[in-house]
Amino acid sequence: MSKFTTPSRVEGDINLSPRRRAWVAHHLDAPTRSLLDADAKVFLHQSLSTPCLNALRGCEVIYLEDAQGRRIMDFHGNSVHQVGYANPRVMDAVGRQLEGLSFCPRRYTNEPAVRLARKLVELSPGDLGKVLLAPGGSLAMGMALKLVRYATGRFKTISMWDAFHGASLDAISLGGEALFRKGVGPLLPGTEHVPPPEPRACVFDCGGRCTHKCADYIGYVMEREGDIAAVIAEPMRCTTVTPPPKDYWQRVRELCDHHGALLVFDEIPIGLGRTGSMFYCEQLGVTPDILVIGKGLGGAVMPIAAMIARRDLDVCGEVALGHYTHEKNPLGAAAALATIACIEEEGLLARTRELGRYALERLGELKQRFELIADVRGVGLQLGVELRRDGEKAVKEAERILYGCLVRGLSFKVSDGHVLTLSPPLVITRAQLDEALGILEAVIAAV
Repeated sequence: MSKFTTPSRVEGDINLSPRRRAWVAHHLDAPTRSLLDADAKVFLHQSLSTPCLNALRGCEVIYLEDAQGRRIMDFHGNSVHQVGYANPRVMDAVGRQLEGLSFCPRRYTNEPAVRLARKLVELSPGDLGKVLLAPGGSLAMGMALKLVRYATGRFKTISMWDAFHGASLDAISLGGEALFRKGVGPLLPGTEHVPPPEPRACVFDCGGRCTHKCADYIGYVMEREGDIAAVIAEPMRCTTVTPPPKDYWQRVRELCDHHGALLVFDEIPIGLGRTGSMFYCEQLGVTPDILVIGKGLGGAVMPIAAMIARRDLDVCGEVALGHYTHEKNPLGAAAALATIACIEEEGLLARTRELGRYALERLGELKQRFELIADVRGVGLQLGVELRRDGEKAVKEAERILYGCLVRGLSFKVSDGHVLTLSPPLVITRAQLDEALGILEAVIAAV
C-alpha cells in the first residue's frame, strides 16, 4: 500500500482519478482494457505513467493511433515530435545506418557521431564549441552538473522551484517539483532553490510591474553563499508556458559573471525549433556556458541528448563525465542529423513562428468569449491556456476539458492542474491546427 494517498496535480493529469477510470470504462473496448490490466500487473506503478491511459498501435506525423484504430492529434508527445512521428527522413536515416554500423563501443568513434557534434557546434550561439552525447536528457543534465563542479571547484548550485530537469536523483535535486522530490529522502547537498520568474504570481509582490527582484534575489543568494558553481535553469518553464520577464536572463548572466558562476540552460523540451528559433536562448540574447538539449533531437525515433559547452570548459580529460554505453550511438546520431536537416531544409523555424502567431490569435479570441480562460500565452508552437474559476485554479474544469478533447481526438498535457499545454509537431498544417483548436473551443463551450 502506497504511503502517498493524495496524488499530485503539479505535472499533469492524474492517472488515478475517478474521471480517468470512468473514461477508460466508457471509451475503451475489452481487448484494450485487458492490455491495460496486463500492463498494470507487470510494470511498477508511478504517478502520470502506470496505470496507463490507453494503448497504441501506430503513430504518423501528428497522429497517434490507438489499439481500436482511432486517430488522435497529439499536442503532447513528451516534447519529442518536432518533426512529427515516423518522419520519413529520420526513419530512412536510421534504416540506412542499421545496414552499416549499428553500435559503437566505448574507446571508438564513428562518422555520424562526429558529424552530429560538429553540426550542434555550428548551430549553437557564442563559444559553445564542445559536445558530449548521452542516451537521455536526465543523463545529459547529470554530465552538466559534474562539469560545473570540475570546472569551478565548487559544488553548490542555484535552480528554480517548480522546475523539472529529469527524474534521476541528481536531476530531481536540481528540480523543484514536489511530485518527484517528496518522500524520497536526502537529495544532493548544495542544491539551493529560488523562486522562478513568474510575472503572474510574483512572490516578491512587484505589483504587476517587474522590477527584477527575483533576479536580484539570485545575486543575494550568491553573495551569502559565496561559492555557487552554477545557476541551472529552464530559460522558459515549458509546461506552464511561462516566458521570463524582459531582461531577466541578462541580469542573471551579469550576476553569474560577477560571482564566477556558470550559467546552464536546460532546453531539453523546447530546443530544436519549438519556440521558432533553433534554441530559445537565441531569442533572449543570452548565451549560457552550457546548453543541454534532448527529447526531439532523435526525431521521435531514437533516444539521444547532448550537452554543449564552452570550449574552455574542456577541463575533464582525466575523469569521466558521461562514459555511457550508448554515448556515441550511431543510430541516434543518424536520427539527430536527419531531424536537424528536416528543421532547416523544410523551413520549420519560420513555419513555427507563423503558426504560433496564428494560434495565439485564435486562442485570444477564445479568451474573449470564455470567462474560464484567464490567460493565453505562447512562444512559437509552445502554447498555454490558463484556466481559472473565481480567481482560483480551475482544476476540475481542466480535467473535464482534457477528457472531452480526448473523446474527440485531441491529446494534450495539463500542467499545474489548470494550464492546458499545447505542443503540436512543427510539421502540422494550418488546417490541422484549425481542427484541433475547433475541438478545444467546442469542449470549453460545453464545460
